[in-house]
Amino acid sequence: MNKSSKRQGKGKTSTVRIISGRWRSRRISFDTGSGIRPTPDSVRETLFNWLTPHVDGANCLDLYAGSGALGFEAASRGAANVVMVETNRHNVKQLQINKDKLDAASVEIIEQKAVDFLQSTDDRFDIVFLDPPFQQGIVESICHAIKNYDLLKPAALVYIEAEKQLDPLPILADWHIIRQHTQGAVAYYLVSTDT
Repeated sequence: MNKSSKRQGKGKTSTVRIISGRWRSRRISFDTGSGIRPTPDSVRETLFNWLTPHVDGANCLDLYAGSGALGFEAASRGAANVVMVETNRHNVKQLQINKDKLDAASVEIIEQKAVDFLQSTDDRFDIVFLDPPFQQGIVESICHAIKNYDLLKPAALVYIEAEKQLDPLPILADWHIIRQHTQGAVAYYLVSTDT
């Protein structure tokens, strides 16, 4: 990942580059002290190569948004709407700064716990980016919640980042891994929810 660091407020900030689309090569900032793991450039490039036929005009959900790298990349590449959900107040403020800097009208930022958002929204999504904190056993329960609250449009895709040792990936029985990749200790999956 290309990044630079500097002092800003209480913590260090770094940047991550938007790879392609409307904001190609623009940088968004995030706080390195908040435990954020932005998806590396190489992995985002692979992911959005996978998503090229699907992202333009899509309604996207970036759950556990963190730096917003996935959501801003989707918006840059033509997603109609991107909802970013993040519980950390400092991260939410930084997401808003990045949204304003990019003039990203198609991005909505919500400060809320992931499960609370899933319970309260009436939106339906074509693509869900799911990058929860590692080592907390969240993947299986959040996948069930996404399905139980009927948040997916027909033929929706779910992108999941998880620790590599989480094998097999605990997804629903009727969901299917259609692409996967590993880098270091992290595994990346694109999952079809079409039953």
